[in-house]
Amino acid sequence: MIPPKPPSRPDRVSLWRYMQLFRQDILSAQPARLYRAWMAEFRTPFFRSYLMNQPELVKTVLKDRPEDFPKSDRVSEGLRPLLGNSVFLTNGETWKRQRRIIDPAFEGGRLRETFPAMWDASEAAASRMSEGVIEIEEQTSHAAADVIFRTLFSIPIEDALASAVFHEFRAYQRSQPILNLAAFVPLPRWMPRLFRRDTRASAARIRALIAKLVIQRAQEIADGTAPDDLATKIMTTHDPETGETLSPEEMVDQVAIFFLAGHETSASALAWALYLMALYPEWQEKVAAEAKALTDCDFAVMSKLPVTRDVFRETLRLYPPVPMMVREASCPEKFRDRAVPQGSQLVLSPWHLHRHERLWERPDEFDPGRWQTENGKTCGRDAYIPFSAGARVCTGAGFAMVEGPLILARLLRDVTVSCVEGRAPLPVAHLTVRAKDGIWLHIGKR
Repeated sequence: MIPPKPPSRPDRVSLWRYMQLFRQDILSAQPARLYRAWMAEFRTPFFRSYLMNQPELVKTVLKDRPEDFPKSDRVSEGLRPLLGNSVFLTNGETWKRQRRIIDPAFEGGRLRETFPAMWDASEAAASRMSEGVIEIEEQTSHAAADVIFRTLFSIPIEDALASAVFHEFRAYQRSQPILNLAAFVPLPRWMPRLFRRDTRASAARIRALIAKLVIQRAQEIADGTAPDDLATKIMTTHDPETGETLSPEEMVDQVAIFFLAGHETSASALAWALYLMALYPEWQEKVAAEAKALTDCDFAVMSKLPVTRDVFRETLRLYPPVPMMVREASCPEKFRDRAVPQGSQLVLSPWHLHRHERLWERPDEFDPGRWQTENGKTCGRDAYIPFSAGARVCTGAGFAMVEGPLILARLLRDVTVSCVEGRAPLPVAHLTVRAKDGIWLHIGKR
């Protein structure tokens, strides 16, 4: 049994047809040959882009020479109204300064400190699970958002402000793809950006709500009453080179990306993990058996969940929350004896890399056991980038690899999940890889 995969388009379609398909869904707009190609070139009257699957090329762009391949400004076209100048979109000195301030909050020791908040969120998620047929993405979004609010601002999602931000994000993520056509069609600076009115309005409302949380926290820091959580840590960290802290406006940008990256991606991965557990009940039982160890809030318990961790890693392989990343060639390059002009868009696709037919054994099959094989270990090093890689690796990667397995195990300790006949989910790329009509599961008590 093969987990759901989007259909590929025919090899040759007109530019107009490609643009139509791309607007509907980035994944099914791509040809099947990308699952075999080391490198593919896309030429149109407007742009030239190159998809790179060869591990050596991916390493060059992300790890060896990241400053020569900055994040493409065109990706920020679609996200700028919400994320402003957040660390997700910036390049160069601005990005370096932001990372110097943000990174200390996510260092290894901090994971242990944030664990009780994650534990409480997992307990709350388990208490919300009801029996019957439910749409699981809604539940996992709720759980992931709760983790963000508890770890960032020490408030549960039931807090009125937290709840308002969460519901605005739900509206926003359905209206805005991670890559829109502006990511590939160069537009002059003076040309107005055509965002949907509801997208722009939703982004403004989210930023206003986040600003309230930031102002409230700034006052608590000034009064000496602020809790020792991630927001306090970030807002009080001075750049070791300049001595500056983030301004309130910059902090709103950063909270927006923490929420988007930490809530959207975790919610997507968790929903797919639960669906895969329904599809493969033998693995579900292994996770449930491990979950019996979850009795006390103790960070050491994570070492008792090796199978759950491999299940979550395999989910991130098959359904990487961010399916594509775009970089730009800052100078002329030559890759695989092919000239790559300056300004070309370089597309790195976890979606295609993680399912590449020349790298992975049985690439479309769900097999958490593969991570203990030679092929799995090799590909894990060379062809697995759910959190990107190199200097721009996701700040919260370690955070996500505790949160995901913890909540997955905690839920399956109490409930069973099974598929709903006739409701197999179809993956599509919104802000993250979600299911076209949701993921419907039958929940029973264990």
